[in-house]
Amino acid sequence: MSRAFVKEGDGALDPLPDLPISPYPNHVTPTGLAALHSRLRDTQARLAALKARPDRLDKLPEAAAERDIRYLEARLRSAILIDPATFPLTEVAFGLIVTVLDDEGREQRFQITGEDEADPPQGRISPQSPLARILIGASVGDVVTWVKPSGRTELEVITIAHP
Repeated sequence: MSRAFVKEGDGALDPLPDLPISPYPNHVTPTGLAALHSRLRDTQARLAALKARPDRLDKLPEAAAERDIRYLEARLRSAILIDPATFPLTEVAFGLIVTVLDDEGREQRFQITGEDEADPPQGRISPQSPLARILIGASVGDVVTWVKPSGRTELEVITIAHP
């Protein structure tokens, strides 16, 4: 094969494509903002450790760390801090914790958090989730209908609390 069409490189990688950034406003709770700062510090430390390796033949981990740093810095620049402690407990809002009772008598707790902080198994849901969209604005005693792939579920709001 002719070497005319082979790219000779210097051993460096092209930057990895950036991680997708959500088109929604980047609302964050104080806890979520602190977590973003912590993730950035940890990723910067990981990158420094990767660059300090004596054998740096595999540059992919460095490129991944640099990409993650670009993502975290972008999320921090666009962060809109919302402190739920300032909200009255009259209706479900961003950052507040809501306890609901489903139509089978089970209680569940959810906190509506920023996208980067969301963790559904831990009860933290993003404002764009179907569940959060039906809960936002509901008051204690309200019954909302959550349409899931498995069917419709009626949820009664039984408490609203600060984190």
